[in-house]
Amino acid sequence: YFVICSGGSDRQLGAVAEGIVEGTKAGGVLPIGREGAADAHWLLIDYGSVIVHVMAWPERDFYALEKLWSEAPLLLRIQ
Repeated sequence: YFVICSGGSDRQLGAVAEGIVEGTKAGGVLPIGREGAADAHWLLIDYGSVIVHVMAWPERDFYALEKLWSEAPLLLRIQ
C-alpha cells in the first residue's frame, strides 16, 4: 500500500513525518527505513507492506504518483 500526503513547508513536512513515525511507534509498529529530508521536499517512510510518502505540493504535482498507480484500487482519499 501507498500513503501519500503533503505539506506546505519544510517544517510541516518534517512534523507530518515525525507524527506518523511516533503514532505508529506508539502502536508497536516501527519503520524499516526512512529516506529523504524535509528540505528535499520528499520524505519516505518504509513499513514493509506500507510505504508513506510525505511530499511538498510542487513535488507531488510533478511526480504525480497517484497517476502512476491509477489502476490500483483507491481505499481512501482525504482532501
